[in-house]
Amino acid sequence: MIISTTAGLVLAGILFVLGLVSMLIRRNIIFMLVSVEIMLNAAGLAFIVAASRWGQPEGQVMFMFILAMAAAEVSVGLALILQLYHQLKTLDSDEASKMNG
Repeated sequence: MIISTTAGLVLAGILFVLGLVSMLIRRNIIFMLVSVEIMLNAAGLAFIVAASRWGQPEGQVMFMFILAMAAAEVSVGLALILQLYHQLKTLDSDEASKMNG
């Protein structure tokens, strides 16, 4: 099954916008982290589609970098979320913005 470049890029754009909107409207930090993951995967999909269009392997290499960055982001993000929950007993981002010091 061959998917056109335009369809792949439109799908990547839709995924990125969904992740961005979800990031902006959510108050729960875990959902915000998942939204960032959706945006990173959309960017990776765009790299893959562009690389397949031009027949170059650099898009797949960039997707590997995006996967590594996403894994690091999740590990650091979850550690911060655990510490925040330990301190505040909530995952609301508005409560976290009230922290001083």
